[in-house]
Amino acid sequence: MKATFGCANGVQAHGKLDHFGERGRIRGEVIAIAVNPARVRVEITSPFGATPYTLTSDGISFALNDLPNKQFLVGPASACNLARLVQVPVPGHALVYLLRGEAPLLVHERATASLGWEDGRYRVDIPSAHGAAQTVLLEVYDEDFSLDWSKQRVRVTGVTTMHGGSVVYQAKLGRFTRVSTAPARVDEDGVEPPIPPSGGPCELDVPRSIRLEVPMTGDDVLFQYDRVALNPPLPVGTFTQPEPAGSLRVPVECRDR
Repeated sequence: MKATFGCANGVQAHGKLDHFGERGRIRGEVIAIAVNPARVRVEITSPFGATPYTLTSDGISFALNDLPNKQFLVGPASACNLARLVQVPVPGHALVYLLRGEAPLLVHERATASLGWEDGRYRVDIPSAHGAAQTVLLEVYDEDFSLDWSKQRVRVTGVTTMHGGSVVYQAKLGRFTRVSTAPARVDEDGVEPPIPPSGGPCELDVPRSIRLEVPMTGDDVLFQYDRVALNPPLPVGTFTQPEPAGSLRVPVECRDR
C-alpha cells in the first residue's frame, strides 16, 4: 500500500458531501484539498455560487469561516475542531490519507500485524498500544492480479479502527477511477508565474466514494467526487485564511476522545 501511494503527496477533489447525524441530513457541494502531512482545505459551496463555509488547517492551526453565523472560529488543528465542518472526528493526517484513498495506520510493531485473504482481497489486522486495533482491506489492481505479491498495486476498500473493543471509525471506499497529477496552475492574465504541481508524476486508482462512520457519535458522512486530481498546485495561503471583516472571532478549544 505504501509503495502504491508513494507518489501521491495530496489530492484535490470537487464533489458532494452528504452527512447524517443528530441534526438530521446536511448536504452540499464540496471542494477539498488534502496534502501531506496534515494540511486540509474544505469549502462548502451553495447552488448559487456562494461559499458559506471554509475550513483551513496547516496541521497546527485551524480556522473556520462560518459566513451564515458571521463567526470566524480559530484554534488548534485537533480532530474535534476539524469535525466542526467535515463532521467526522479524525486527526488531520488521517483525513489526508483517507481523502486520497490510503489507510492511515496505527502505530504498531511490524511483526504483530497479520495478513489474510478474504472475499477476493487482502485483510490486514493490526494490533496497537492501549487496546487499539485496526483492520485494513486491500484489493489488488485487476491488471496486477497475476503478478507476484511484491509487485501488486492495491486499492484500500475498507478501514476499521477500534479501541477497547468499540469501533472508533469505519471507512468504506469504492467507485475507483484512474487519476493522475494535476497540471500546473497558470495565471490567465500572464502576470504571475505558473504554480507547479505539489508532487511529481503520479497515476493511481482513487475512490470517488468515501464513506466515514463514527458509531460513538452517530455521524455518517459520504464524500462523492465528481472531479479529482493528485498533487495539486498550492497557491500561497491555501491552508490559511485571513480573518474576514464583519465576523466575530471565536477561539475554540475541544478535547479529542
